[in-house]
Amino acid sequence: MDPASDDIAPDTKDWTWVLDQPCPECAYVADSYLIADLAPATRRTVAAWQEVFARPELRQRPRPQVWSPLEYACHVRDVYGLFAERITLMLEQDNPQFANWDQDATAVAERYGEQEPTRVFEQLTDAGHALADLLDDVPQRRPNA
Repeated sequence: MDPASDDIAPDTKDWTWVLDQPCPECAYVADSYLIADLAPATRRTVAAWQEVFARPELRQRPRPQVWSPLEYACHVRDVYGLFAERITLMLEQDNPQFANWDQDATAVAERYGEQEPTRVFEQLTDAGHALADLLDDVPQRRPNA
């Protein structure tokens, strides 16, 4: 890739490995969360975005090939919606099939960096709270059940 390019390098990692081992970059441990922890954690992340949207550099990329806070916000908004769809499928179907989602293609097609911040914040907040509400309704299971 041309280092002068403003294109984001596509993320080609298979992130499913974090289900089996801790992430060395952020220390996330998937099996350390209980279902009951997920809705409150989601609500905390929604609340944290208010501070991000107050930053004057919201649209500014820290480096040409790193998303701006606004672009990350658009991504998180879309992830909230995607996970709500997938959780709904899991609650309604046995062995649901999930459509592939290319986050990089979505960022380009939806022009994340050009979206209106106030609208993105509203959408992110709504999608995050909808996901948290859905998570509140997910039946609790005992570990190893």
